[in-house]
Amino acid sequence: MKPNYIFETEMEVRDYECDIQGIVNNANYLHYTEHTRHLYLTSLGVSFARLHEKGVDAVVARMNLQYKTPLRCDDVFVSKLGVRKEGLRYIFDHAIHRKSDGRLCFLATVELVSLINGKLGVSEDYDRAFGFA
Repeated sequence: MKPNYIFETEMEVRDYECDIQGIVNNANYLHYTEHTRHLYLTSLGVSFARLHEKGVDAVVARMNLQYKTPLRCDDVFVSKLGVRKEGLRYIFDHAIHRKSDGRLCFLATVELVSLINGKLGVSEDYDRAFGFA
């Protein structure tokens, strides 16, 4: 299934995110995707922190990561996001492209579930925000 990207944001690689090889350390791509998800929520008028205070937490259950072309210090990149729902899981499709040449650098499928007051459940807040209600 080809992802339907519905949100994107630009970011820049910072020098401290690179390893001794001069490329972005693999773990930083997870930070990029998480930040993209949070910016997406904000664009929908949803506060991740306020939902947590309400007892609603979206937590990562599974990730599938594909590293394609390395990013380097000062590269500007575009982080894209798509979301779909399967059962209790929100599935986020992520793609990161280097802006200068459009090269695909990273792909990820990230599955999140909702904990309502610590118990697995359906979040009406997230369903409504993502258009699944």
